[in-house]
Amino acid sequence: MATEQSQVLELFEKPFRGPSGGSISFPTGEGIGTRIGTGARPPPELGYATSLQRGRVFSVFIRAHRRAARSLCEYFMRARNIGELTSLANACRNLVNEQLFIYCLSFVIIRKPELRRVRIPTVVETFPSKFASQEMLQQAGNEINRNPARTEPIVINQEFSGTLIKPEHRLSYWREDYGINSHHWHWHLVFPVEMDIRRDRKGEIFYYMHQQMLARYDMERLSHSLNRVLPLTGFREPIVDGYFSKLTVNNSGRAWGTRQDNTTLKDIRRDDFGLGFISISDLELYYSRLLDAVHQGFIQDRQGNRIPLTDDPPNRGKRGIDILGDAFEADAELSVNYPFYGDLHNFAHVLISFSHDPDFAHREEVGAIGDPATSMRDPTFYRLHKFVDEFFQEYKLQQRPYNNEELGLPGVRVVRIGVLQDGVPNNLRTGWNQREFEAGRGLDFGGSAPIRLRFTHLDHRPFDYHLQIMNTLPAEKDVTVRIFLAPTLDERGNRMSFMDQRLLWTEMDKFVTKLTPGENKLVRSSRDSSITAPPEITFRELEAGREITSGTQAGVEFGQCGCGWPRHMLLPRGMPQGMDFQLFVMLTDHAVDKVEQVIRGRPCTNAVSYCGILDSKFPDARPMGFPFDRRNPAMINGNVIQTAGELAAQFDNMVMEDIKITFVGNQLQRA
Repeated sequence: MATEQSQVLELFEKPFRGPSGGSISFPTGEGIGTRIGTGARPPPELGYATSLQRGRVFSVFIRAHRRAARSLCEYFMRARNIGELTSLANACRNLVNEQLFIYCLSFVIIRKPELRRVRIPTVVETFPSKFASQEMLQQAGNEINRNPARTEPIVINQEFSGTLIKPEHRLSYWREDYGINSHHWHWHLVFPVEMDIRRDRKGEIFYYMHQQMLARYDMERLSHSLNRVLPLTGFREPIVDGYFSKLTVNNSGRAWGTRQDNTTLKDIRRDDFGLGFISISDLELYYSRLLDAVHQGFIQDRQGNRIPLTDDPPNRGKRGIDILGDAFEADAELSVNYPFYGDLHNFAHVLISFSHDPDFAHREEVGAIGDPATSMRDPTFYRLHKFVDEFFQEYKLQQRPYNNEELGLPGVRVVRIGVLQDGVPNNLRTGWNQREFEAGRGLDFGGSAPIRLRFTHLDHRPFDYHLQIMNTLPAEKDVTVRIFLAPTLDERGNRMSFMDQRLLWTEMDKFVTKLTPGENKLVRSSRDSSITAPPEITFRELEAGREITSGTQAGVEFGQCGCGWPRHMLLPRGMPQGMDFQLFVMLTDHAVDKVEQVIRGRPCTNAVSYCGILDSKFPDARPMGFPFDRRNPAMINGNVIQTAGELAAQFDNMVMEDIKITFVGNQLQRA
C-alpha cells in the first residue's frame, strides 16, 4: 500500500521537470507496449491531449482545453491498478501540458474505485507558483542555495499582490487564502464540465456553492466596514478594479496576465489558446435568452419542446434551478439546448481573463481569473459571480414562498441554542494562524533541501453548538438540524429585513439526529461542519503514512479528496471591538428530507453541502439553501413577516440567537 502511495506522489512531484531523454513506452493491451523516441509523434491513444502547449495555463473554462482533458482522462481510465496508471502516466507526462497532466491524474484517482485508498497531495505543494509570488519563490531558492542547512521557512507576505492604499486590498488575505483557492480548484475537479459525468443536482450545486461563497465574501467585507460587492452590470462597462497577481505559471517564470483599473472588455480573437472568436454580443444574446426563459417560466430544448421551470416539480423531478444551472455554467452534455443558450459562465471568465490582450498582440498569458486555482484571488471574480447570482435570484423570486406545512415541524420545539468557545458563551474569537507547505515538491530549485513556505491565514478556535430541544411526540423522531449565520446589521448600521438579509445567510452545518421523547441536549463540534474539509494533506504527511482506510470514519472524512470549504475559514473575521451576528437554527422532518440511496464503497461525504456525495445523490431532498432560497411569506397566522426573527417566532422548530465575533489578530490561542 505504501508503495502505491509513493508511486502516486512521484507522479505529482515537480510537474514542470523536463524530459530525461531516451525513449518512452506506451502500454497497450495486456501490458504490451510500443516504444517511440521522445521526439516522435504521440500515439493516437492520447487524442486531443497533446493539443495544449506545454508550459502554458490549462483552463477548464476553455472548451478546447476540456476536450484535451477528456482525451487524457479516457487514456488514464484504462488503468486497472496503480501500476498501470503509473506506466501510462510516465509514458505521456513529457508530451502533454503539465497542468493538464495533474488535473487528469487527480480526476482519475478520485473516480476509479480501484484507487480508493490512494490520496492526492495538496495542490498548494504541487503548484506553489499559484499560491506564492515569483519574488518569494526566488527568494526561497536563493536562500537555500546560499545556505542548504537553512531550516527557517520563507514567510509569505499577506500584501504581496498590492498595498492597502486601495480599500479592496483589505480583503486580499481572504481572496488569496490558500484554502479557499484550493477548494475552488477541487470543486471544479469533482464537478467537471463536459467530462461525461452526471453528478446529481450539479446545476443547482453550481448555483448554491457560488452563492454561498458570495455570502461569505460579503460578510468579510462588512467586517471591514466595506459595502457588499456590486455585480457587473454587463460586459461593456469598464472593469473598475485591476488585478496584478504577482504569480508565475511555471519554473520558467512566465507571468500571469495582468489587468489595469477601468479596463474595457473586447471581443476575443486568439488562436494560441484554442479559443477562436468570442463575441460580447453572443454573451449578451445568451443572457437575454436565459432571462427570457426565467420570465416565461419555461426553457426550450433542441426539438423546441417547452420544459417548465419550477422548483416544485411533480414526483420530485428536476428542479428549474438545476436546469438553469446546467444551461448557464454551461455543460454542453447537460444543457437542454447548448447551441441556443450558449456557454455564458465559462465564456465570461475567458473574456475577463484575456481583457489585457484580447488579440494576442502582446503575447501575454491568461489572467488569474482564467484558472479555478487562482480565479478567486481577483476582485472581479466576485462581481462576475454576483452578476451570475442575480440571474439565479431572479428565478428564485418567481417561486412561491414556503407555506406553514413546509416550514413547520409539529411536536418538536427548539428551546435554546448557543455557541461555546473555550468556555465563553456566544462570543467567538478569530485571528491569525500559520501553515507551512513545501515549495520544492512542485518546483525545481536545483537542490534537495526542503524549501518551506509559511502562509498566514485567518482562523478561529474550535467551538461547539449547544441545542436544547423538546420532542413532545410519543416516539423517537429523526430530524435534520440546519444551522445558518448572518450579520445583524447592514452597511449603515441598521437591522435588515428578511429580503435584505436573505442572501447573507451562510450555511454553517447540517446534520441528521434522532430525538427521543422529552428533552434532548445536543452538542455539535464546529469541526464536524457539513461544508468544510479537513486541512490540506501534504506530500510529507502522505509519505509518513497518513493513509485512509475506506469505510472508516477517517475514510469518510477524507473521501472527497479535498473538496470543501477550508475549515479555518468557517467563520468571518468579525471586528476588533466585536461584531454582531445572528445564528438561525431550524429543525425539519428527516422523513421528508431523506433521499433513498445506497452509499457506495468510497463514501466521499465530507463537505456534502458544497460538494455532494461522489457517485451518489445529494442527501437532502429540500432545495439547497432552504428556507432562505425564496422570498419570505408575507403573513403567517395573521402576523406580518418582515424579518427572519419574525419568521422564527412563528414556528417552534426555529430559533435565533445573537452572538458576537471578535477579531483578536495575533492573540488567537493556537488550537
